[in-house]
Amino acid sequence: MVTHYPSAAISCTEVAPYAAQVSQVTVGDSRYTYSESAMLGLKKLHISAQLMEVFLEIARNNTNKDLETCGVLGASLTNETFYATTLIIPKQESTSSSCQALHEEDIFNIQNDRSLLPVGWIHTHPSQSCFMSSIDLHTQYPYQVMVPEAIAIVVAPTDKTRNYGIFRLTDPSGMNVLKECEEKGFHPHQDSSDGRPLYEQCSHVYINPNLRFEIFDLR
Repeated sequence: MVTHYPSAAISCTEVAPYAAQVSQVTVGDSRYTYSESAMLGLKKLHISAQLMEVFLEIARNNTNKDLETCGVLGASLTNETFYATTLIIPKQESTSSSCQALHEEDIFNIQNDRSLLPVGWIHTHPSQSCFMSSIDLHTQYPYQVMVPEAIAIVVAPTDKTRNYGIFRLTDPSGMNVLKECEEKGFHPHQDSSDGRPLYEQCSHVYINPNLRFEIFDLR
């Protein structure tokens, strides 16, 4: 199923007419680190202001069953800025604490047909708090290898202090740890060599109220 939000007349790079309407993601929770210097050199990434809300509605049935839901973000690149214009919901297998995409070739075909870059993924924590698990960190790693600006969005509807977060692996700290880790499933990771956390809140992401996006629900 293909839908468009907010309307069928999708505009892949529509930017708000006034700069003040596009807001940069800021850190509002001391649990997550933030390093301005770590963001230097990253291109800006715009996501729709409605993305998390719409995704949560798509995931509602799974969330009510305490099952995770995942989706993949595709983006166009215009004037050295990414615009996340496509949300792909793949066929998937889910538990209360994990979600595995199936038939990944279908995701690639959609992205390839539209010349989109894989700029990250989004998933729910239906009954957990908003954080990146060890499995989430391993899922994020190949995205950042492909596209350094790639993000991981966690939507946690039952977390009363923070119902979503936009994260990335710290680079090089977290990236180096994940590169060397060969463990599977849920497991503790070793500390980074410089003592920095393995992931952090993004600061190169901008919430754009005028950005429209297309949804492919392949389930």
